Amino acid sequence: MSLGAGLLAMGVQQLLPAVSALLVAILLGVVVSHTSGLAPALRPGMQVASKRLLRWGIVLLGLQLALDEILALGWGILLVVVAVVAAGMVGTVLLGRLLKVDRAPSLLIAAGCSICGAAAVAAVEGTIDREDEDVATAIGLVVIFGTSMILLAPPLLAATGLPVHVQGLIAGASIHEVAQVVAVGGILGGTALTVAVVVKLARVLMLAPVVLAIGLASRRHRPAHATDGVPPLVPLFVAGFLATAAMRTFLPLPQPVLACGQLLQVLLLASAMFALGCGVHVSILRRAGSRAFLLGMLSTVLVISVAVGGVLLVVGP
Repeated sequence: MSLGAGLLAMGVQQLLPAVSALLVAILLGVVVSHTSGLAPALRPGMQVASKRLLRWGIVLLGLQLALDEILALGWGILLVVVAVVAAGMVGTVLLGRLLKVDRAPSLLIAAGCSICGAAAVAAVEGTIDREDEDVATAIGLVVIFGTSMILLAPPLLAATGLPVHVQGLIAGASIHEVAQVVAVGGILGGTALTVAVVVKLARVLMLAPVVLAIGLASRRHRPAHATDGVPPLVPLFVAGFLATAAMRTFLPLPQPVLACGQLLQVLLLASAMFALGCGVHVSILRRAGSRAFLLGMLSTVLVISVAVGGVLLVVGP
C-alpha cells in the first residue's frame, strides 16, 4: 500500500512539478489517518515502510551529495551551514527546556527543523529513547511549518530585493526539507534553484555528525546498569548514507545510474512518508499541546534567523 501511495505521489509531482512528492505522500497518509484509518492487517507493513524503506531512501540520498560541489560553496557558506545546524539543534533543545517540552520531542523537532525534515527525525529517533507519538508530533510540525515556508518564502525573499543567488543561499540554509527547497528555488528562478539545493545538501551532510553526537549524549544519559536496547552511536543506514556520498564524489558513476538512484530514492522516501503520515493525527498534535507547537514555530524562526544573518554576513546585502 505504501509503495502504491509513493507511486501516486510521484505521479502528482509529474503533473505538478512545483509540488513535492514527499509532501503529497505525507498528506495522503494524513488523509487516510483522519478518514478510513488503517486496517489492522496493514499496520505491520506500514511499520516496515516507515523504518526500512525510509532508511534505504536516506542511504540513496547520499548519491545526490557531490562533496566537491559542496566545497565549491566556499568556507564562509559552509560555516553558515554549520552555524544553522548547531544553533538550531542547541537552541531548540534549550527552548524546549524553557517551554517544559520533554527531551525526546525537543531533539526530534530540532533535527527536523535544522537538518532535513522528516528524514532527519527518522534518523535521530533511532538513537534516543522516545515514544511513537514523539515522532509523529515532530513530523507533523515539520510538515506544517515546512509547507508554510513554500508559500511564504518566495514572496518574502523577492521583496528583499537581494540578488537571486543570495535568495537561493538563504532558502537552502533555512528551509526544512530538500523537496521544499526545490519547490522554493524553482519559484525564485534563475540560479536560485541550483545554489539552494547545494546548500541544502550541505545541511543534509551534517546528519551524520549530529546523529553521532546525539548517540554519544544518549549513552551518557542512560543509567550505568542499563545494557538492553542501547541505541547505536551511528545507525547502519547513516554509514550507508556516507558511503553513497563518497561513491558519488570519487567514482565516475554514469548519469543513468544517478538518475535511477534518484527516482528510487524518491519512491522509497515517499512511501515511507505515507506510512509516517498515517501515524499523524490531529489528536496527537492536540495531546502534544501548544508548547510543542510553539517550540516548532520558534525552532523554525531560529533557523531562518541564523541563516539570513549568516548569509548576509558572508556575501553582504
